[in-house]
Amino acid sequence: MQEKIMVNDTLTGINGELVRYGEMIPQTENKELKQTLKQFRNACETSQEELYQIAREKAYYVPASKATQEEINHVKSLFTQSSAM
Repeated sequence: MQEKIMVNDTLTGINGELVRYGEMIPQTENKELKQTLKQFRNACETSQEELYQIAREKAYYVPASKATQEEINHVKSLFTQSSAM
């Protein structure tokens, strides 16, 4: 298997784990479990950041271009309009 595919698959898996931690943490009442899940999530985020940097350095991942100020203003206006209703 190609390294690029393995890196991308791993990033996809890590991102899925982060979503699950984000769902589980607020749903538990057990403080010890909540703290453990947060530690797992933090370790997972660190791994994701490291792998992301490797992917960028090897050009396996190219981020989307930055939003223009016009695009940013448009999105802000959507949120401002919806919260005013």
